[in-house]
Amino acid sequence: MSRLPFDLVLFDLDGTLIETAPEIFDATNDTLRHFGVGEVSAQQVRDWIGQGTRELLILALAHSTQTAVEAVRASADLPEKIAEFGKHYQRRCGTNSYLYPQVRETLLALRRQGIKLAVVTNKEELYTRLILDAHQLTPLLDSVISGDTLSTKKPDPQGIARCLAEFGVTPERALFVGDSSIDVQTARNAGVPVWVLPYGYNMGQPIEASQPDRVIADCSALLFGA
Repeated sequence: MSRLPFDLVLFDLDGTLIETAPEIFDATNDTLRHFGVGEVSAQQVRDWIGQGTRELLILALAHSTQTAVEAVRASADLPEKIAEFGKHYQRRCGTNSYLYPQVRETLLALRRQGIKLAVVTNKEELYTRLILDAHQLTPLLDSVISGDTLSTKKPDPQGIARCLAEFGVTPERALFVGDSSIDVQTARNAGVPVWVLPYGYNMGQPIEASQPDRVIADCSALLFGA
């Protein structure tokens, strides 16, 4: 058992470990330009991150074409647009993103103490792997649960539950670290403590309003316990 109050730390990805909004913004507008519709702002993209790239693209298309979100979701050509976004995002992954302060140092230090590390994200597996590989984080992680790994995604707790079972860790000995109300709700649904970072993506809302157990300045706070 580690000297810290947890044996497993689970992280969200976008807005928690890596600043990915700039390249998601690039890929979104690449796609919108391809289809000849208006572009969206960087802030809009930041506010839409959190539910996976498919939902983000739907919101961007709805805004750009002044169409109801449900109409975009039900449109016959949505698969074509999603496929086009996929081409642009694969090309953009790792080109305009960066690790937040103290991320790599903290992951390395936690691993040295024998703590298991996992990512639970709503980003689709293809993009998750590309981003993690681009920033050389994959070797530091013991498990990765993406938005399409299971039949559900956050705020459903199934991803956290799978990691708890995989490593034989009880909920009170695990910690979820995220940046959004979705992350807080996911942790609550799984019965694990949750700490949040204030610099990520929370649909434009103050993260304190989601009532996490703790707000930390950066990941290095994990090294000093509760």
